[in-house]
Amino acid sequence: MHSLLLLFKAPLQAWGADSRFKTRSTNKEPTKSGVIGLVAAALGRSREESVADLAELEFAVRVDHPGSLMRDYHTARNWFGNKKNSQLSTRYYLSDAVFVVALSSPDRAQLETLEAALRRPVYPLYLGRRSCPANPNLVLGIKDGDGETVLRAQPWFAPTRVREQAYNPVSLQILRDARQGEPADTLRDTPVSFNPEYRQYTLRAVYRAEPVEVENPNGVEPQDDFMKEVTEA
Repeated sequence: MHSLLLLFKAPLQAWGADSRFKTRSTNKEPTKSGVIGLVAAALGRSREESVADLAELEFAVRVDHPGSLMRDYHTARNWFGNKKNSQLSTRYYLSDAVFVVALSSPDRAQLETLEAALRRPVYPLYLGRRSCPANPNLVLGIKDGDGETVLRAQPWFAPTRVREQAYNPVSLQILRDARQGEPADTLRDTPVSFNPEYRQYTLRAVYRAEPVEVENPNGVEPQDDFMKEVTEA
């Protein structure tokens, strides 16, 4: 098994799996449908083209920094139509979040094709929505191993200010496609079609793996409440 690693580290991200109508929410982590859409854009595929080969990739994500939830009151207007009414919506974003994503396959050549496309994409790349352009250092490369194993071996990509406020060591959450018999959450975020006239997604089982501990030399040593009181007395 081989894994293509991507770093999502931009000012804004939005990963909605069930957003409808005037309220556009975001999940706390990148969705498989959102990442597959990004890869399809890099390859130059139209919304009507099949993404079945991409949906078969194993998906895993590590949360290096959850960021903060931002709410935006959004106004849009179609200046070219007959009606000039404004369309109002409330949209949520993740601000300053950092994630490492792994797309895994036994076919290394397939991942090399995706890597090349992501480095020189046909269409602009966004982290969930068009108002969230992807960071330039998006591609980390291809590593040998399944997604979870490879994610456990990666350095921590949080910014310096986050490192200085975090404990040493720091615990990072990992989520991946669930295997048979594992306890799992369910998300409808495996894409079948991105056709705007007939968007279709299927369910995906998500397993929350044991968090990985990463050394943080710039961090602070954790103290329980009792020791804190003793130290400050």
